[in-house]
Amino acid sequence: MEEQQSPGTAAAAAAGGGEEGGGRCLKDDEVEKEMLTDMAAPDAEEEDEETLPHSEILDIFEEGLARLVQDPLLCDLPIQVTLEEVNSQIALEYGQAMTVRVLKADGEIMPIVVVQNATVLDLKKAIRRFMELKQQREGGVKHVSWRYVWRNYHLVFQGEKLEDDKTRLKDYGIRNRDEVTFMKRLRKK
Repeated sequence: MEEQQSPGTAAAAAAGGGEEGGGRCLKDDEVEKEMLTDMAAPDAEEEDEETLPHSEILDIFEEGLARLVQDPLLCDLPIQVTLEEVNSQIALEYGQAMTVRVLKADGEIMPIVVVQNATVLDLKKAIRRFMELKQQREGGVKHVSWRYVWRNYHLVFQGEKLEDDKTRLKDYGIRNRDEVTFMKRLRKK
């Protein structure tokens, strides 16, 4: 009775290696190693062609953002927009975020975007980020001590101080487009 070899066994036997019963030949292992090496480390020439200097990548990114800001939903954003500002604006359009208008003592209103279930601490962080971006774009004061700011000022909504950082804005009754006042604390004598 003549045994029939499976195609894998016949190929292994013909290649001159492998055990009877379907072992892999050495040539297959070498080819596999070569393929893995090629996939893991591309040729140096390919790597040089695809590598761009950091400045060029920044330019490409800024051009893309400039085109993105031309969208009607994002046209309110400044020219030197950050990804965080784009994401906030998109979340606002989808109803996942709200704008809290923070009124400063000088009459300036800061439109601060926070998520719907934001806490007082989230609002404070968003105010800090807003001010840092504004200073960066306009120049001016380089460093603000936020520890000093929050020790000497507090946020007030409809006469109620927002003192507990862990309390959600909704719990204070703050909704989209509501106005929160940035007030100086009165010193206790």
